[in-house]
Amino acid sequence: MRIALIGEALIDFTGQGGLTFEGHPGGSPYNTAVACARLGQPPYYLTQLSTDLFGDHLLRYLVQNGVDTRFVLRSAAPSTVAFVEHTPETNRYAFYARGSADGGYAPRPLPRLPAGTEFLHFGSISLLQEPSASSISSLVAAHAGRTVMVFDPNVRPTLIPDLGAFRARCAGWIAQTDLLKLSEEDARLLAPDASLSEAAQRWLGAGVKAVVITRGASGAELHRLGRAVLQAPAPRVNVVDTVGAGDTFSAGLSVGLIDGGVTRAGDLLNASDACWQSVLDFAAAAAALNCTRAGADPPRRAEVLRFLGRGP
Repeated sequence: MRIALIGEALIDFTGQGGLTFEGHPGGSPYNTAVACARLGQPPYYLTQLSTDLFGDHLLRYLVQNGVDTRFVLRSAAPSTVAFVEHTPETNRYAFYARGSADGGYAPRPLPRLPAGTEFLHFGSISLLQEPSASSISSLVAAHAGRTVMVFDPNVRPTLIPDLGAFRARCAGWIAQTDLLKLSEEDARLLAPDASLSEAAQRWLGAGVKAVVITRGASGAELHRLGRAVLQAPAPRVNVVDTVGAGDTFSAGLSVGLIDGGVTRAGDLLNASDACWQSVLDFAAAAAALNCTRAGADPPRRAEVLRFLGRGP
């Protein structure tokens, strides 16, 4: 196990028209954990799941996909649920998480990841609740220097009562981050006074080694200090649902970096453009294939390699 992820697990109810919804396992770090496993790097996953029927389903799905659940706690608190409505412009979300099992994540003592863990992903709505936010922050601090820290803020403005305070707290998490992956929308919310390039340079100046900004159908771009911006086009596919695309992209980054032998924070800056281009293309292909089916349903490694023409 070379990747670990920490954060929320929930049930996404995806709109089918009107008030009809279909349930899928979800949550940004949860989706990324499943995607890592399917892409060939089964990870550790750290969270707290409810003992209710949704929590049982979430745990079974992790096990079925080969995710290591030794660090998963259980609680009688309810599962988080989210409703997703598709619009022509974007996805609308409604989260019901107050008093949830994952928001109550507070392990004592804090777990220590096994030797050989090279990437630790954190972020998303688990950082908007207590005690989970403080627990995750403490775990990240405890593993600083031991793993490549990957932060995906996955900003949900409707859940943030004070965006200014959230930006300030994000600055603290970014200061502990080696690889910052965020969407164009996230970047504009966190740095509304800057262009994407200016925002990336600001975060690189704070110590981040690499900033990857996803831009939907416009692809993704990589920023590093002193290097030209690398672009990765978005593959053209028949889009059914974009839920989980960004999470699958995050998984593709870590798996692709491991494939390229980039497993230390310093390697993120020193890796060649060719290596990074291969990583970005792999992540973009995985995300695109996820969009060809309903809900967060990441592709298998062989499927991505065939899509890229790298395998049978």
